[in-house]
Amino acid sequence: MKGILGKRLLGTVFAGALAASLLVGCGSAAADTKVADQNKAEATEAPVKADNTDTAQAEEPVAVAIDKEAFDALISSGIVADDADIAASSWASSVKEAGVLRVGGTRTSFLFSQLDETDDSIRGFDAGLYQLLARYILGDETKFEVTQVDSSTRESVLQSDQVDAVFATYSITPARQEVISFAGPYYTSKQAVLVKAGNADITGIDSLAGKTVATQAGSTGPSILAEFAPDAIVQEFQNDAEARTALEQGRVDAYVTDYTLLLNAIVKNPNVYQIAGDVFGPEDNYGIGLPLDSDGVAFVNDFLKKITEDGTWTKLWQISLGARTGIDTAPEAPVIE
Repeated sequence: MKGILGKRLLGTVFAGALAASLLVGCGSAAADTKVADQNKAEATEAPVKADNTDTAQAEEPVAVAIDKEAFDALISSGIVADDADIAASSWASSVKEAGVLRVGGTRTSFLFSQLDETDDSIRGFDAGLYQLLARYILGDETKFEVTQVDSSTRESVLQSDQVDAVFATYSITPARQEVISFAGPYYTSKQAVLVKAGNADITGIDSLAGKTVATQAGSTGPSILAEFAPDAIVQEFQNDAEARTALEQGRVDAYVTDYTLLLNAIVKNPNVYQIAGDVFGPEDNYGIGLPLDSDGVAFVNDFLKKITEDGTWTKLWQISLGARTGIDTAPEAPVIE
């Protein structure tokens, strides 16, 4: 793995502090039923195709597996909120009354929220956070249910009250803050350029002029490319799998998105991709999406501060990211105002 990432990446892995030093499973009975229905639906969906080649993420090679025992032990030892703290928040009280935390999330983000079909559990950095939050509110980390989201549906599931919160490497932007609210940030990243392994033609963001570049619709990618690579030919895809499929098949020359999401692809598919150049762009803060003007923001921020102060955030990072990417030094958690 260190051969894949190299010393250069250690200095550029994440924005901010890290530059200095990406479903279902456990759940209540209701969650299990909902997830089972989702799994059946997803199993019947047509895979992404191009040039008569099937591309299914389930068939991608798995590398650098998470330490399941360590992850599960950390989550099950998480703190539990006082009744008074829950009563002071109408958002938390609603979750408590329902007996389940409804999460908008993903199940295919290798480092952040990956479904393990061997035990029907989701593990990773984002998954760990929402399971810790379920434990914090309900006293039981299994009391959650997950609705699958992508970059184009994260706001809508909150606006339509399908979920209580969205955990999905969700960048905080002014436009999104007009329709939803964010707790956090809980993580920071920057942008990067992904190319096929061995590509010597593209050396970074400055060499994308005239190139066909993939990014995700509904993400910050299109605006980032408009600013930093205005002469690139931008092609938008609905999700990460479609964008990477286009790259693998040569339908696009490069793929630009959050570095941490690209790191997922690199560690999961050794020798298939490489990062071209350094990370770039403004610091990208990941937040937890909540309904607009919800008092859940203050409640979740208090939760984040507590798990940062007691070391849980750092331990979750080490299990989900550090140990799996060869990065030994954990970053400092982002400051929550």
